[in-house]
Amino acid sequence: MTIDRTYYRCTRPECEGRGFPKDTLLDVAYTSFSPGVRRLMAKNGARDSFARAEEDLLEYAGIRVGAKDVERIAEAIGADIATREQTYRAEAMAGHVLPPATQSPVLYVACDGTGVPVTKRETAGRKGKEGDTAKTREAKLGCVFTQVKTDAQGFPLREEGSTTYTGAIETAEVFGERLYAEALTRGLTHAELVVVLGDGAHWIWNVAGTHFPHAVHIVDLYHAREHLHTLLKLIFPPGELYKARCKEWSDCLDKGKVEQILLAASELLPKGEDDRKSATTEIEYFKTNAERMRYADFRARGLFVGSGVVEAGCKSIISARMKKSGAKWSVRGANDIIALRCTLASSRFEDYWAERASA
Repeated sequence: MTIDRTYYRCTRPECEGRGFPKDTLLDVAYTSFSPGVRRLMAKNGARDSFARAEEDLLEYAGIRVGAKDVERIAEAIGADIATREQTYRAEAMAGHVLPPATQSPVLYVACDGTGVPVTKRETAGRKGKEGDTAKTREAKLGCVFTQVKTDAQGFPLREEGSTTYTGAIETAEVFGERLYAEALTRGLTHAELVVVLGDGAHWIWNVAGTHFPHAVHIVDLYHAREHLHTLLKLIFPPGELYKARCKEWSDCLDKGKVEQILLAASELLPKGEDDRKSATTEIEYFKTNAERMRYADFRARGLFVGSGVVEAGCKSIISARMKKSGAKWSVRGANDIIALRCTLASSRFEDYWAERASA
């Protein structure tokens, strides 16, 4: 099918305006792909490798496009999504947020981070965990979801379809504003109770203290148990004593009696310098997060005590796509695809295309 369209050029000497207005109307300006094809390219390029997307589009839709074309289009759509989200965040931070249709009894905010393999240029001057040059950059992911009830045993139930995601490779300060804006759009100021979930990373609780100071802060129970077992192994040799203390201290942790663990551990520090230093670090972890570990109280209130939702998101949204064999991303390209995948995971992809069509 051939479509004729008129080319316009401004005749004023000082004006250089020119173009095809119908291209903009049809959403095909500066591209040789229709919106429908770009939609397929973006979705497939976000879900799997660009080469695999090329194969799938040919096999299932009969559309022949190159892997590089899929990459360009997927990243361009992701960049456009990120730009629009910046506008929404600015509006949210300015207070221009519509109240939610229904008030949520409990609104959860959770965040975590995971490494993304990047090119050498993106890690110049950055040290890795082993002291050598870093090979990854941390992508931070946040999610917001709601809880309206508990089950018959009193365990919390996440409201179906309530989880939305946002993330990028960026500083904790910038990410904190991103997460706060997402929470605002999800009804932060109208929720009866706000809960922040995370592991023991300092940046997470800095973000929580800055943007959610009045929320209930909870350290993921399963991370706390990992630190507890590390501490036990540093103090006690394998054997019956280790097993007995492991059960005793685990019970204390589940009941939120962190002070009992701190008191006992402080009196049993190992004699070896390295082990003593490591044990002191673990003790400091519990001392810093003691108020975030009142698990018996949290459970009595019917709250989640694990950050499994955002940890699963790190695996399914970031790791599953960004950590494929041989992958090396630029920060810009990675953030474009992360924005696209967060939109898909948040069930906002159709809304995005509806906004493009109306515009």
